Amino acid sequence: MSGFAGSPAKHGRSYYEARGDVVWEVPMDEKWIALTFDDGPSPKATPQILDLLKQYKAKATFFVIGYRLDKYPEIAAREAAEGHEVANHTDSHVYFRGGISEKTIAAEMDNVQKKIKAITKHSSPWFRPPGGYYNDTVIRIAKQHGYTIVLWSWHQDTKDWNSPGTGKIVNKVLKNARNGDIVLLHDYVSGSNQTIEALKIILPELKKRGYRMVTISELMAHQKQRSFRNSQ
Repeated sequence: MSGFAGSPAKHGRSYYEARGDVVWEVPMDEKWIALTFDDGPSPKATPQILDLLKQYKAKATFFVIGYRLDKYPEIAAREAAEGHEVANHTDSHVYFRGGISEKTIAAEMDNVQKKIKAITKHSSPWFRPPGGYYNDTVIRIAKQHGYTIVLWSWHQDTKDWNSPGTGKIVNKVLKNARNGDIVLLHDYVSGSNQTIEALKIILPELKKRGYRMVTISELMAHQKQRSFRNSQ
């Protein structure tokens, strides 16, 4: 392949959302919500997060980076074994903002996919570009390689990567929780345990409110089932 991913997306969110090119959230009547964690695996934080998820019978989707998978494959294997989803977040956490060749974009996606499949025995249909940077070229390549781009609900960007304080992370999630939300969190934040501390409050409270915490695949499959059912 030739060419570069230099131009910004040509259309607004509604265009890509309607075409199913990019997913921000999956509105529904049922109280389902998807917690997602970027940038791991982390040998320190991820096991603690997995313990908390198990405690509250919650499932999540982990958007992993390839070079960290190389270091900690056993953590990704545990994620999959415990019913969570391991999804694609590029091999080296490169931002697709310009000057990136199509060949590089494809390799960043496919290298991780091979690692995920080798570790978990499953391929992931979900791709999240670092920083949420995408354009028409990235969307086209993702589709060609069998991925749907999954971002996050705009009202559920916790910015936990910037260590804003445990309270701010908690408030962002709980004050804005809606059915079908996709929540952005991180299981690798250098020098911070705020996400873990926040989850100790978020998980029991969401459960108390009646939310079912599911993987992206579960959220998307539920949407399709509802759409089909409602069309009858």
